[in-house]
Amino acid sequence: MTEIEFNLLDEPWIRVMTRERKIDELSLPEALIESHKYVDFAGELEPQNVAVLRLCLAVLHTVFSRYDVDGKPEKLTSAAMARKRWKKLWKLGHFPETVIRQYLEQYRERFWLFHPDKPFYQVNEAKKGTEYTAAKLNGEISESGNKIRMFAIRSGEAKSQLTYAEAARWLLFINGFDDTSAKPRQKGLPSPGAGWIGRLGIVEAVGHNLFETLMLNLVFERMGDKWNENKPVWEQQPKGAERTEIPMPDNPAELLTLQSRRLLLVRKNELVVGYYLLGGDFFLKTNAFIETMTAWAPIVNKGDVEAFQPKRHDPQKQMWREFGNFFLEDEKKNQRPGVVSWVTELRRKEILDEEDQVTFRSVSVQYGDKDFFIADTFSDSITFHANLLKTDIWVEWGERVRDEVRKCEEMARVVGDLSKRLNLAAGSEQSGDEAKAEFYRQIDLPFRSWLRMLDPEEGQKKESEYAEKVSEKWHKTVTVIAKKVADQLMENAGPAAFIGRKIEGKDKTYWYCCAPKVYNIFLYRMGQVYSNKVDEQK
Repeated sequence: MTEIEFNLLDEPWIRVMTRERKIDELSLPEALIESHKYVDFAGELEPQNVAVLRLCLAVLHTVFSRYDVDGKPEKLTSAAMARKRWKKLWKLGHFPETVIRQYLEQYRERFWLFHPDKPFYQVNEAKKGTEYTAAKLNGEISESGNKIRMFAIRSGEAKSQLTYAEAARWLLFINGFDDTSAKPRQKGLPSPGAGWIGRLGIVEAVGHNLFETLMLNLVFERMGDKWNENKPVWEQQPKGAERTEIPMPDNPAELLTLQSRRLLLVRKNELVVGYYLLGGDFFLKTNAFIETMTAWAPIVNKGDVEAFQPKRHDPQKQMWREFGNFFLEDEKKNQRPGVVSWVTELRRKEILDEEDQVTFRSVSVQYGDKDFFIADTFSDSITFHANLLKTDIWVEWGERVRDEVRKCEEMARVVGDLSKRLNLAAGSEQSGDEAKAEFYRQIDLPFRSWLRMLDPEEGQKKESEYAEKVSEKWHKTVTVIAKKVADQLMENAGPAAFIGRKIEGKDKTYWYCCAPKVYNIFLYRMGQVYSNKVDEQK
C-alpha cells in the first residue's frame, strides 16, 4: 500500500446520471467538463449530491472569477462583468476544458485522498479525535457503536468497508452534515453544532442537465456587487485545531469548502474501514447571507426582527407548502434563498428563456435531539413557469400562489377537525392529524400540476379573466378532494359516532356531538374556505 493514493483529478468517483438513466462514475474534472452530457448527480443520497455540488461550485467560482470563457486571465471587477461572463458560459452550453484542467493541475497535490501531509479534506491531527467505523461514514447507514440500524441497506462486511470512490463521496457528506456525537479532546471548547450544510434548509435550482444545474446555482454576484477573491480550501494551509470559531467567510469558494470537521480516513487492503473525527471550523450563522442555498427565518425579540438564521425544512411538509418562505420576500417573516433571487434576476434580464420552466429542489437531513444523530434524509422539488419570476408580475402572482397554499392549509384543518370530532362522537380522543395527512397526500400532485401550468404572461395575452378562471378551477379541485376524504371518514366512522354523545364545551355548556352534525359543520366550513370566512365553531 503506497502512502500517496487515489487522486480525485484522475480517478472516477463522482456518480452521475445518463440520459438513459444509467449511472457513470467520473473524475472531478470530467464531471465538470462533461456535465452537459448528464442529467444530474446520482450519489447514494440527495444530501451527498449537495455536498458534491458544492465542491464543484467552488471550483467553478474560483476558475471563472479569474479567467474568462476563453481561458485568458481576467479577474472579475464588477457585478456587470460577472453577469456578462456568466451569460457567455450559459450560451456556450458546456464548461471549457482547458482552463478547468489547467487550474486544477496547479493543485494536484491537494487532491490525493491519501497523502502523508495534505490528504484531501483531511488532516493528520484528527487521529486524536473520536474513531468510527466505515458504517458511520456511510450516510446510507450512519451507524455507530451506540446506534445500530436494524434494517440497514448493507450488512456484514459490506457495511464495515468502503471503496476509495465511495469513501471520497461520503467524506464530503460527513464534513457537511455530520451530527454532534463526537466528543472534544480538549476541555472548555465550544460546540460547533452539526456540520454547516446540515444546519441549512437546502434549496437548489435544477436545470435540464447537470451543466445547467451547476450554472443556475453558480450565483455569480452578491446583491449587485462582485464577490471577494475566492479562497477554496485547497489553496489554504490545512488547519489542525479542533472546534475553531472563524470569521464568516467572505467569498463563495471558502464557504462551499468549509471544513466543518477534521477528518482522517483509515484504510486497509485498499478499502476504507473507518475514520477519525474532530470538530472543525464554525461561525455565527445569523445573517450569513453569503450562503445562497438556504431559506432564512427571523429571530424576533419583543416583536422586532433582530436577525435572520438558516431555516431547516419541516420533513412533514411538501415543498410547495413552503412556497412563501422560499420564493417571496418579507422583511418580517423570511428572507428567500440567494439562489432564488439569482434565478429571478436571470429571468428579469431575459437570460433565461421565457418559455422555460424552472425547478427548485429542497434537500435536508433530519437529526435527533440536539442534532446528536442523523435520523433521516429527505428531498422534494417543485416546477413552475419562469414567467412567474418576472419582476412586473411576480408580486401579484407570487402572493396569489401563497394565498392558495394558505387556503389548502385551511381546508386541511377543516378536514382534520372533522376527523377529530368524529373520534369524539365515538368516544375517542384521537387527533385529526392522519386525516390532514391524507388530504395533503391527495392534493399533492394536483397542486404541483396546477402550479406548473400557470403562465400569467400568456394568460394576459389571451384574456384578462385568466387569473380568476385558473383560480376557480383550482378551488373546485380542492373542494372535490376535501369532500372525498371527508366521505371516506364518514364511511369508516362506525355506529358509535352516528349515535354520538354529549361534549362539554369551553364555556361549561354541553353540545351533542354525532357524525351527521359534525359532517354538516364540515360542509359549512368547507364552503367558507374560499370566501375567507372559516370560523371556529364547534
